[in-house]
Amino acid sequence: MNIGIVGFGKMGKRIYDLAHESSYCVKAVIDSFSDDSRVTSKSIDKSSLLDVDVVIDFSAPVTAIENIKKYVDLSIPAVIGTTGWYDKLDEVNSYVKENNGSILYSGNFSLGVAALLKIVSYASKLMNALPSYDVAVHEIHHNKKADSPSGTGLMVAEEIVKNLDRKDKIDCECQHEKIEPNVLHLSSSRVGSIPGIHEVIFDSDVDTITISHSARSRDGFASGALRAAKWLIAEKRAGLFSMDDLINNIFGE
Repeated sequence: MNIGIVGFGKMGKRIYDLAHESSYCVKAVIDSFSDDSRVTSKSIDKSSLLDVDVVIDFSAPVTAIENIKKYVDLSIPAVIGTTGWYDKLDEVNSYVKENNGSILYSGNFSLGVAALLKIVSYASKLMNALPSYDVAVHEIHHNKKADSPSGTGLMVAEEIVKNLDRKDKIDCECQHEKIEPNVLHLSSSRVGSIPGIHEVIFDSDVDTITISHSARSRDGFASGALRAAKWLIAEKRAGLFSMDDLINNIFGE
């Protein structure tokens, strides 16, 4: 598997190292701002992605849509780890379908987080039978993270809203007044070097149930992104895919 890495921050560098450990070939490293000697180009074009089978993009939200369209135009499958662009998902879906692109996106490529989402989904269905429990989501990341809330935090919150009948709205803002019963509060903290903590809290008058995932390093995200890249090109898949498609392949529908 010949890989192109776009965005050579902490995640891009970890993907680079794990790719070599897994005997994959990194053909291109693209970053507009990095002076790292491993960067092969500052821009995305046909020449900078020559001989690349699949791109893994952990760049910036502001360039995400433009980058995705370039990969589609160049007929190069791409795994998108950049978040903060999901409000344009319908636009991207249309562009990918119209131009026979191959894109897989996710707010988190950790297989542990994928298991967390399945657990939260099932737990939320169970809690329909226990109306005395309220629920909230809190996520914590390092102080260099560009977006808030995290894409993973939103994914966790969306699983709750989809499966818990008494919650139908997600509010990510700081609460300055009483929160409405139908609103799920998703709060965020940014501090230090924490790779990522996501916590779901079911609370009643008598006890609290907590479901939590704590990443110890970026290796889980990086190895998951590599696995997603291999899955995307294995059968020459065309369309817009999410991590759910890969996870269903692993866990079953």
